[in-house]
Amino acid sequence: MSRPPLEPFRPRDPNYAARVRASFDLQHAMALIGAKMAVVEPGYTEIHLPYREGITQQHGFIHGGVVGMIADSAAGYAANTLTPADASVLTVEYKINLIAPADGERLVARGEVIRPGRTLIITKAEVFAVKAEEWTLCAVMQQTIMVMHGRQEKPA
Repeated sequence: MSRPPLEPFRPRDPNYAARVRASFDLQHAMALIGAKMAVVEPGYTEIHLPYREGITQQHGFIHGGVVGMIADSAAGYAANTLTPADASVLTVEYKINLIAPADGERLVARGEVIRPGRTLIITKAEVFAVKAEEWTLCAVMQQTIMVMHGRQEKPA
């Protein structure tokens, strides 16, 4: 399934992709669940998560909390692609709707910037369950990200 065209955003940091990938690598929670940063573009990221029994709930679906984790990270990193090199981001708020079971061989979380701002960035994410190459939308999220200017992330 191809993604819809994005509004053209210009990153403030020419090395945004390497910075975002390095930040993702600092997220022990993403490593714990087996998530990978698959796509990094200005205002857009994708996180892919293969099915593993260790992240399921009692019905065998990937747990809703895990769905929320990858939606939050995908949208947060979409925001981070548009920040200056000396800034980091932090989620202030998000609202997620789980609209179908996360039943698939993998999940794909697509994060996208809706409105970039200097201090607050509004984002959205969609999470798809992919089973036999059929994509089912299982969650939608809207998020507010705070840009922390001059504040670097904790080193590894």
